Formats: sequence, structure tokens, C-alpha cells
Amino acid sequence: MGSNVRLLIADVDGTLVTQDKVLTARSIQAVSRLRSEGIAFTITSGRPPLGMKMLIDQLALTEPLAAFNGGVFVHPDLSVMSQSFVAPDDAAKVIQAIARHGLDCWIYTDHDWLVRNANAAHVAREQWTVKFAPMVVPDFGAHLGHVAKIVGVGDDYAAVARCEADVQHDCGNHVSAARSQPYYLDVTHPDANKGHVVTTLSKALSIPPAEIATIGDMPNDVLMFQKSGVSIAMGNASLDVQAQAHFVTTSNEEEGFAKAVEDFILKKLEPVGKAS
Repeated sequence: MGSNVRLLIADVDGTLVTQDKVLTARSIQAVSRLRSEGIAFTITSGRPPLGMKMLIDQLALTEPLAAFNGGVFVHPDLSVMSQSFVAPDDAAKVIQAIARHGLDCWIYTDHDWLVRNANAAHVAREQWTVKFAPMVVPDFGAHLGHVAKIVGVGDDYAAVARCEADVQHDCGNHVSAARSQPYYLDVTHPDANKGHVVTTLSKALSIPPAEIATIGDMPNDVLMFQKSGVSIAMGNASLDVQAQAHFVTTSNEEEGFAKAVEDFILKKLEPVGKAS
């Protein structure tokens, strides 16, 4: 199975990097080995394009990559290939639902990260992760014309899950709404999902989906599992996510990404199994 792979698409947080957002030397080496074997590599994330720049540099990426879960496709120099915005009316409904469930709201436009409270939960962590600061605004109303992603944020995981269900009900197929972390609800244009990432990159790179491998850890990664020929779940993924992948590797704290490349992409494997 591994010998047929021509492209590997990796989720970032919880997959490619450790819990401390570190890209390990073994992971960097794994990407280098892919390249030496003629296998393309790229990343997809809920992060904004600028929030992936350090990974682009460290991995010397050359292929297009997908920010905002596919809401924006950029070249490695961060020039935009394509972008899909949430309709203003739908953005307003999502913001209302997030407030109704007592969550904080973040807005990512084509240029900015907007918050109402710079001291709210997870803002400092996000700033450290993406390496740039948010813009504090009293209201989001003036910015709804260029919304690439809306995030509902909260440490009441049940409330985040309920908000996800409400947004899906309120907006139907006008948005894509899925949790990228237990405390993050990501809402994007309906085409901005990781299944769309696979089909878009397949066309852009002229690589059939059957020859694409994907790796991730969260429920929103299952959409790209379903579109790719080979799918790998991280050991830190839920059992439900693991059950929907061809292979399961170890966790992101146990070199799971590098082991997946070594065991499931670079080796000729047939049986479904777990990484060593």
C-alpha cells in the first residue's frame, strides 16, 4: 500500500507537532525521506496561513498548503491560490450561536485575527502557536464581509459540542462546522473542509486520490480519510477517529507522525495495523 502513495497530507496540531507545538528532528527527517523517495508532502490546518510559516520554513515545503481547513489555499510563499469566505448572514448566525452557548468568539478574516478580549481563554496560547497577535475589536459587525473562519472557544467541552450541533442545524449546508480540538469549534465556508483539501490538491498536483495518504487526529480529519487512498490516525485520536482510518500510529508525543511515515508510507504494507 505504501509504495503507491505519491502525496502525504498531514494535519498539524495533534499530528505533525507535539503538544508543545514542536516539530521534532525525527519528523523533519521523515519529510526529507519522503522527498528523497519522490513522495510529495504538504499540510492542512485550521491555522491561518501566517500561523504555518514556521513549518513551511523548517520543512522546506514546496507544494501548496491548506489553511483554515481548506478555506484558503496558499503557495509556500503565502501567496493566495484560492479562498472561500463565509457568507455575512451565516457568519452572523454563527456568532449568535457561539454567544448563546457562553463561548468566546474569534474571527479570522483574509488578513486579521479578531477577538473581543485579548485575555480570554486560549488567546495567549493561540498567539504563541501562530506567532502573531490578535486585533481586539468591540464588535465583529464591520468585518463580516471577509470571514475565512469563525472559532467558538471554551473549556466546557459539552457546550462546544452543543454549539457545533446548533450551528449545523441553524446554517445547514451553508457552512462547515466541526471541532478541531475539544475546546475549538471551527466554522468555515462549506467547501472549506479537509475532504475538499484532498480533492483540491489532487487536481492541483494531478495526483489521483487513491495515491494520496492523509494523517490526523480529530473528527474533522475523518473527511480527508474518506477521500484518500490511505488514511492514518494518530494514537492520541479518539477510538472513533481511529476506527475510521486504515492505520493507527502512536501519539504525537511518541513520534507518531514520523513512525507513520516510516512504517506505513515508506514500507510496502498490506495489513491494517499499529505503528511500532
